[in-house]
Amino acid sequence: MSMRILMAGASGFLGSRLVDRLTADGHQVTRLVRRPARTPDERQWNPTAAQLDPTVVADADAVVNLAGAGVADKRWNDDYRALIRSSRVDTTTTLAITIAGLPAADRPKVLLNSSAVGWYGNTGDRVVEEDAPAGEGFLADVCRVWEAATRPAEDADVRVVRLRIGLPLHRDGGLLKPQLLPFKLGIAGRLGSGRQWLPWISMADWLGAALFLLERDDIAGPVNMVGPAPVTNAEFTRELARQLHRPAVIPIPGLALKVALGGFAHEALTSTRVLPTVLTNAGFPYRHPDLATALHAALTE
Repeated sequence: MSMRILMAGASGFLGSRLVDRLTADGHQVTRLVRRPARTPDERQWNPTAAQLDPTVVADADAVVNLAGAGVADKRWNDDYRALIRSSRVDTTTTLAITIAGLPAADRPKVLLNSSAVGWYGNTGDRVVEEDAPAGEGFLADVCRVWEAATRPAEDADVRVVRLRIGLPLHRDGGLLKPQLLPFKLGIAGRLGSGRQWLPWISMADWLGAALFLLERDDIAGPVNMVGPAPVTNAEFTRELARQLHRPAVIPIPGLALKVALGGFAHEALTSTRVLPTVLTNAGFPYRHPDLATALHAALTE
């Protein structure tokens, strides 16, 4: 059944691909933009000032919020940390309050709101599922207030799904893109000890899971958007090197990462061993349930 979907963050790495998938499946997507609207499928808003026309939201069957400044786009300083937080919390708060302020009959049926596996902090070798509490650290703190900002919509009896997104694999962005050139040059290797767990997911499965969650009206709350078989950084490095037919024998020490990445280095070395229990129990059909097939798709499709 075709849906009218209002999306924030539609121009980003994940959002642009989700727009393409939704429209290909026959859904109507309206994109929220901060600049003046230029096309019939755009509507302007200003989440920094909590400005959003309620009629734009009332026209939607579902709202998808993927907005947020990229955590690895720039070196972290106090200003960029503030932007990482505000770009997530302001957008979520504006959408949730606007949804809650509508008459019950006009509210969208569901809000899919981005979050991240950063919620769990550093879990070491401990496996975590959706019922695990928030961890410690900057990103865990951001995720805590980010998810709490959805509460007005939840209190208004709208189904809210909090997407705890892992590391989507695609050669054009995310975790994979910055690694391809060093690997091809033969100057890549594991990060730090390599023992930290990476919660990856193939792009096809990320997109499929988003559609799955839009349609499954029995699923609400946090959902781990990760593959079913997490691997360590060392295992990831070996498999990527194998598929690229390149060596990966030069480890990158933690100190070098701190010099190169600043505050983000701590997060890059964080171990998060996450399982997608909600998706698995709901019978979500993974196309790429293991890293080898996911990386092959990321490099070739």
